[in-house]
Amino acid sequence: MSNDRNTNDMTHEPTRGLTPRLRFPEFRDAGEWVGQSLGSIASFYKGKGISKADIAPKGETLCIRYGELYTIYDEVIDRVVSKTNLSVSELFLSQRNDVLIPSSGETKLDIAKASCVLLDDVALGGDLNILRTNENGIFLSYLLNGPYKREIAKKAQGDTVVHLYANQLKLLEVLIPKLSEQQRIADCLESLDELIAAHSAKLDALKAHKNGLLQQLFPAEGETVPRLRFPEFEGKGGWETRLIEDFFLVGSSKRVLQEDWTTQGVPFYRTRELVSLSKNEPFGSEIFISEDLFREISEKYGLPTEGDFLVSGVGTLGISYQVQAQDRFYFKDGNVLWFKLKGGIVSTFFKYCFETDEIQDQILGQSSISTVGTYTIQNAKATKFSCPPSIEEQQRIADCLAALDDRIAAQGQKLDVLKAHKKGLMQQLFPAVEP
Repeated sequence: MSNDRNTNDMTHEPTRGLTPRLRFPEFRDAGEWVGQSLGSIASFYKGKGISKADIAPKGETLCIRYGELYTIYDEVIDRVVSKTNLSVSELFLSQRNDVLIPSSGETKLDIAKASCVLLDDVALGGDLNILRTNENGIFLSYLLNGPYKREIAKKAQGDTVVHLYANQLKLLEVLIPKLSEQQRIADCLESLDELIAAHSAKLDALKAHKNGLLQQLFPAEGETVPRLRFPEFEGKGGWETRLIEDFFLVGSSKRVLQEDWTTQGVPFYRTRELVSLSKNEPFGSEIFISEDLFREISEKYGLPTEGDFLVSGVGTLGISYQVQAQDRFYFKDGNVLWFKLKGGIVSTFFKYCFETDEIQDQILGQSSISTVGTYTIQNAKATKFSCPPSIEEQQRIADCLAALDDRIAAQGQKLDVLKAHKKGLMQQLFPAVEP
């Protein structure tokens, strides 16, 4: 990868309607970008139908259908995994530099997605608009996914099924520079995407490693010892089958009426906030209760404390959050179960127990019995799991997996920083589009 793809040699220009705020030095005096319609810089084509039945793992021709485009979901497509055995005469084949935009989809923002194909002779499906252009296709895909994404979404029609028609796309006015500057911007953003992809692959590898450890550090079904055990616990006896109620008081919260919800005060969490908490995702509280009500509930009924768990019992089932010392919130009754730690188990060890198939399969099995899937207090109390006989072994397993979770979180943060950098860079590399 050449060094000329970095952004350290860029210069900032005064904000003007027809030039970007951030520009490479060699284009500082290149003048304003030119406004042109997509119809004037690209010829529009429609792909040919390739059904699901036409996909063949050992087919002779690579293909991209609507579904594959969203699976790939890259600005630049230099790899395709689907293949078909349809004859070439039945297909519409790509040319390197083609830009693809879906012609139908589920939402207007999802359909406003452009991808440049860097491969010749890929069969393109019937749900794709194909822009064949002499401009830089990679640059054009970044441009359309950046400042013009919402403009494209506005042109989409329909509700249940959304459509984008070529005659609408052709009218879209875009600002573009000369080819040499297009290439420079494309190289810069493509290089950054390669770095993001590498960090994303590392994050996926860490998550896969954790899943593998979970399967080995806990006994398989029908067994009493795990396949992987720390040396100091070899020969220390089999694990025991225990119930959640052996270590936790299982209940829910004090009911808070909707009329007591406020717009400020102490955060009040429902299942959706619980899911975000469990995934360590940032979110903003939408509902609160007053400080006075929070104090009253605390004094009369108690609050979740460090080491307790909140578990989703309605909707997205089996999501758990381990309460931390700094937490200050209350939660909705019924939808969320409260596992109040009694003792005799390492809380963080149980956190990873809850992620195993042993517990998750029970939750899914119990919920499938009812028409509306729920994980009830009684079902939670009776949920079984395997537990090593000593606190020391529990702690060892908890420490191992927690350290791996820390690495996963750190890698996720690196990835988020790179994505934020790309978003900010795109806002400066392209002229702002008037709302």
